[in-house]
Amino acid sequence: MNLSVICENLARGLSVVGHAVSGRSTLPVLANVLLRTEDAGLKLTATNLEIGITYWVPGRIETDGAITVPARLFAEIIGGLPSQERVDLEVRNNDRLFIRAGHFETTLRGIDADEFPAIPAAGERPTTRISQRVLRRALSEVTFAAASDEARPILTGVLTRFEGDRLTLAAADNYRIAITTIPTLDAVEETSIVVPARSYAELARVLADTDDPVELILSPQKNQILFHVEGIDVVSRLIDGQFPNYQQVLPTTHATRVEVDRDDLLKAVRLAGYIASSSANIVRMQVAPDGAAQVLVAAAAEVGDHRGLVDATIEGDGTTIAFNARYLSEALQNVDADRFVIELNGPLSPGVFRPADGRDYTHVVMPVRTTS
Repeated sequence: MNLSVICENLARGLSVVGHAVSGRSTLPVLANVLLRTEDAGLKLTATNLEIGITYWVPGRIETDGAITVPARLFAEIIGGLPSQERVDLEVRNNDRLFIRAGHFETTLRGIDADEFPAIPAAGERPTTRISQRVLRRALSEVTFAAASDEARPILTGVLTRFEGDRLTLAAADNYRIAITTIPTLDAVEETSIVVPARSYAELARVLADTDDPVELILSPQKNQILFHVEGIDVVSRLIDGQFPNYQQVLPTTHATRVEVDRDDLLKAVRLAGYIASSSANIVRMQVAPDGAAQVLVAAAAEVGDHRGLVDATIEGDGTTIAFNARYLSEALQNVDADRFVIELNGPLSPGVFRPADGRDYTHVVMPVRTTS
């Protein structure tokens, strides 16, 4: 292999695929990035066996070939070179990558490309397409609610349900649920899969704030899904198992409805959270009866107490309910909305949070039982 690329382009590609590099694998090759000439350029690939990312770097090829080299070390070397410098890459003796840029020369010991796991590539007809902007926002509003505890692997994923020209994403742990439905550009048959939340987090990094589509390709065996945007492929394994029926725990009625400015409520919750963090992280929301104009957000602990008033429009019964401060903060800060509607059914029923703009998004937070 012998080719030339621009340093800036190579560094950008390495930063993208680097998120898929395995840091704790017993397979040394998974700590490497695969370099392969393809399509008049350099194809970079990294994987941790759960997610794989491929990035194409334009270049000038002298001879074709492939090699894997340590991903972090290679990225550090390229990152230290002048961004507009031309970088020459050459494989020597089958297991050495010679790097030349201006007055700098480096040789890295590599591993044969044949030892690198095979990663699916785009090429099949897309299952469907979605606006990158729409999908990126949906992922940011859902994936944070997935469980991080591997005790129940299915909850570390995001339910991804296709129904005609609609896609529903749902994530849950034992204390909250986030659900959103967005349009797709192509109708598909009804099908449900569970994608690891970590994979979606990496996909969100490569999606742009544009209406240009991302292509979704579901493997025939329904064990992998591939996302393709210009110059980048992200492929993820799927999680086996039945996602819980979250519909059963979604409240269908409410006794209290509160509409409030998102930023004002978030500020009040964060301030109360500083006090609450020293005592079970519990904050209380006190809602006055119908017609009142403010919501009280409070916390008390050995270190002190806090009370904050937030202007609001209130309909229905008054109530007091306790929540985990972190869950409230994450629900508010991850959803792009100016105002929120909160629906409550007393101190022991889940609270439902929705953007006031009417979009198809629901976030349910379980209350905390308190002695007072």
